[in-house]
Amino acid sequence: MSGNDLLFAVVPYVVLALAIIVTIVRFRQAQFTVSSLSSQLLESKKLYWGSISFHWGLSLVLVGHLLALLVPSGFELWNGAPLRLYLLEFTGVALGLWAAAGLIVLVIRRSTEPRVRRVTTPMDTVVMAIIGVQIFTGLWTAIAHRWGSFWGTEVMVPYVRSLLRFSPEPGFIDPLPFMVKVHVLAFFAFLAVFPFTRLVHIITLPLQYLTRPWQKVVSVRDEPPAEYVTRDKNARGVS
Repeated sequence: MSGNDLLFAVVPYVVLALAIIVTIVRFRQAQFTVSSLSSQLLESKKLYWGSISFHWGLSLVLVGHLLALLVPSGFELWNGAPLRLYLLEFTGVALGLWAAAGLIVLVIRRSTEPRVRRVTTPMDTVVMAIIGVQIFTGLWTAIAHRWGSFWGTEVMVPYVRSLLRFSPEPGFIDPLPFMVKVHVLAFFAFLAVFPFTRLVHIITLPLQYLTRPWQKVVSVRDEPPAEYVTRDKNARGVS
């Protein structure tokens, strides 16, 4: 088995199994750790600008990747006209730069704000590093190996679908440039660490709130002795 086969035919299933098993175990045995652990109260201005750029830019890029996998024929039809191809490529690069700018702001925030730095865990740093590699290699691919939205439907879509059929064909990845391979491996790395991070909260839905009965809040504070109540009333002149 070659290194290419190991990385792109075996590793995807290993990290997927790891992600599923660890997530299930964490939900069953450590539910209180499934939280976003927001640091907004510690600093909000940089968080606002960094989070908006990072989340929107990255989310729209991910939507584009997902659509390319679901409807590759639509991308091929769109890219049939050069102007539309240029527009799609420019939009992808712009969104990638927007996400990169947001990530830089978030990294600076965690590095320069003492209170935020104190609550930053090593896993937070690992996640930001992996996402940074993904964004960088994605931008590198878009700029140095242009028209990815065109050739990607002929290379990446068949590869991903082969994984979904449990019949991996890593030969699609073998001839790709180094940075493109790193881009794919960075996704596998993110999937592997995902269940160990605070990001796992994004796959939770509080559906139990739709069916559970109303909760009653009952005070359990002990009533003060009568002598203290009488003394307090006399001090305030209450009869």
